Amino acid sequence: MRFLARSIVLVSIFLAFTALPEPAMAGDQKAVLITGASTGIGRDIAETLARDGYFVYAGARKQKDLDALNAIENIQAVRLDVTIQSEIDAAVETVRKGGKGLHGLINNAGIFVGGPLIEISMDDFHWLMDVNVYGVVRVTKAFAPMIIESKGRISTMGSIAGILSGQFAGPYSMSKHAMEAFTDSLAAEMAKFDVHVSVIEPGNYDSDIARTALAKMGVKGNTFEGSYYQEEMTAWGSQSGDRSKYKGPAEVSAAAVDAMFGENPVRRYMVVPNENEASRTIGKAIEELVQLNQWQEYRYTREQLIEKLDAAMAPPAEAAAE
Repeated sequence: MRFLARSIVLVSIFLAFTALPEPAMAGDQKAVLITGASTGIGRDIAETLARDGYFVYAGARKQKDLDALNAIENIQAVRLDVTIQSEIDAAVETVRKGGKGLHGLINNAGIFVGGPLIEISMDDFHWLMDVNVYGVVRVTKAFAPMIIESKGRISTMGSIAGILSGQFAGPYSMSKHAMEAFTDSLAAEMAKFDVHVSVIEPGNYDSDIARTALAKMGVKGNTFEGSYYQEEMTAWGSQSGDRSKYKGPAEVSAAAVDAMFGENPVRRYMVVPNENEASRTIGKAIEELVQLNQWQEYRYTREQLIEKLDAAMAPPAEAAAE
């Protein structure tokens, strides 16, 4: 049985950036490649960077999207399906021949697959991982030499689903939780090359991810008959997937700009439209900390945990001095 459903409310916190990067100068135009740039968050990031004067290689799969992207100043569309290695290799050649090098990579392409973990079809599960996890690894491996050469930056579009998860969001949350580990490991490995690595974790913003998931479900003719969760999943499947009630993704794009060009980029950019989503996300992270500590032999007291929190919040220079 196959289940694709509308994305669960995902949450993050929007960080106030202390210094927005200066727009690119015409004689020093740095290039960034963005996957999944045809619509939604990816499209907004591409347009924002291009408007700021940076050069954008915008990945898309459909010809109509490639044509629309090519019509925008400072954007060159690149046919790029992150599940097809030959298209990734061709994109590398396109960027190399462009002569601008590559300062930044934004792994944005992603899909949503949801449903009960005990019932989701393995075909759907493999499809999700192929795009959201394997696709990120494929693209990063392919462009890493160019990023190392420029001492540039790599950022991946995660989600607060990597922190929060819930009923029927398990498959998607698993893929985004993988980006947490991917980011930390890659950051450690790329530090010797002076390449900064980050993950952007949006909450509820307007995008096409839910609409696309429900459309795919309709094409496949999925039904929930016989499911242990038939009533709940039928209610989910009846939703429109329209996220236009949410804010546009400008705040997410601001995080991407800082990740690529800010003077002091951070590891994690949580971006949410309201305090409620921030509270839920930070609360969940604290809840996991308490759960990790409660049964293990070397438990820390409340006071010791607060000391660790204070140390983690210390400015980098101060922490290094200690």
